[in-house]
Amino acid sequence: MNYLNIFFFFSILGHFLESTFIKNYNSGILYGYWTPIYGIGVIIILLFNQYLKKKIKKDWIRYVVLFFISAITLATMEYIGGYVIEELFHQVFWNYQDHKANIGKYTSIEMSIVWGICSILIALIVDPIAKKYSNKIPNWISYILLILLIVDLLLTINNKILSF
Repeated sequence: MNYLNIFFFFSILGHFLESTFIKNYNSGILYGYWTPIYGIGVIIILLFNQYLKKKIKKDWIRYVVLFFISAITLATMEYIGGYVIEELFHQVFWNYQDHKANIGKYTSIEMSIVWGICSILIALIVDPIAKKYSNKIPNWISYILLILLIVDLLLTINNKILSF
């Protein structure tokens, strides 16, 4: 349940941040107030960090490795996500062609560096807090959110993909 709670917290937080700080921007393809890619990204970072803690004892080396693994993994997710969204939904939610070091229109070296830095901040700040508080959320809330997400996914598939 801890990872499910973390997933929902960061899916909702990511949606909030994008919707608040980017003008005239609709975060994500789902109807609900969440953008699951953020939740998935944070879970991946936490799992990488947990694995690296077992393998690398020196913190600074672990953070350097985490930076590069996360930067590459999350940039790849961003690229694949952008491509799939455009193919399935005929929409482009982000475009990095104006970045100097773009990798197509869906990701760039600049954004990879941002994801790498965020991964270190998540490892340093979020991981300890998440371990402490994520299990305090009642299970029934997590189950309700999961059901709502599944319904949202089914409605999105039905209304946005199958209607083409």
